[in-house]
Amino acid sequence: MTAPVHPIRVLLADDETMIRAGVRLILRHADGIEVVAEAPDGRQAVALAAAHHPDVVLLDVRMPVCDGLAAIAPLLALDPAPRVVMLTTFGDDENVVRALREGAAGFLLKDEGPQELISAVRAAAAGDAVLSPGVTGAVISRMLTAGEPRGAAGAADERIARLTGREREVLAMLGEGLSNQDIGTRLGIGTGTVKTHVGAILDKTGSTSRVQAALLAHRTGLAP
Repeated sequence: MTAPVHPIRVLLADDETMIRAGVRLILRHADGIEVVAEAPDGRQAVALAAAHHPDVVLLDVRMPVCDGLAAIAPLLALDPAPRVVMLTTFGDDENVVRALREGAAGFLLKDEGPQELISAVRAAAAGDAVLSPGVTGAVISRMLTAGEPRGAAGAADERIARLTGREREVLAMLGEGLSNQDIGTRLGIGTGTVKTHVGAILDKTGSTSRVQAALLAHRTGLAP
C-alpha cells in the first residue's frame, strides 16, 4: 500500500486581513495544501511557526511590530526550518534583495494569480526557488552588481572548490534557474538524487538557499 502523502503545511503572515483572507481562500481549495496558522506580524509568525511546524511560510515584507525581513533569521533558525517565501509588491527590489541575502527561498508578487500562488507553495515545499518572473531580472541584476567586500570573489572560488564535478554541474543549472525536475531531466538522474546534490552544495558552500547558490554560480562563472 502506498504511504499517504501529507499536505504541505503553510503559515501565512501579513498585516492586511483582506490579503490573508484571499490567500487562505486560494490555498484552501488547492489539493495537498493546508493553512495551519496566520499571523499579523513577524513576531507572531515566528512564535506560530515554532508551534505549528509549517513547511512553508508566506511572509509579507512590510508589517508592524516586526517586519518580514527581521523575521527571516529566527524562522530559519527553527528546527525544522520552514521555507520562507516573501510576499511583496512590484518595485520593492531593495527589500527583496535583502530578504534573499538573509536566506529567503524566493519572493512572490502579491498580484500574482491563484495558480501562480499554488505553484509557488508547491515549489518551495519541494526545495525549489520561487521567483516572480516580473521582477526576477531586476532583483538578480541588483544582487550581482551590488558592492561586495574585498576578497569576496576569491572567497566564492574557494567555496566552489569543495564541490565534486557533478555538484558543479548542478550548481551551474541552479544558476540558470532550473527546478530539481528540470535538472534531473537534463542530467538523466532522479529528482531525489538532485535534492541530495543540492543539499550538499548548500552545505559545502555555506549557502542558505538555492537563490544564494545561484548567485554564487554567476559570480564564479559557472552560469552566464
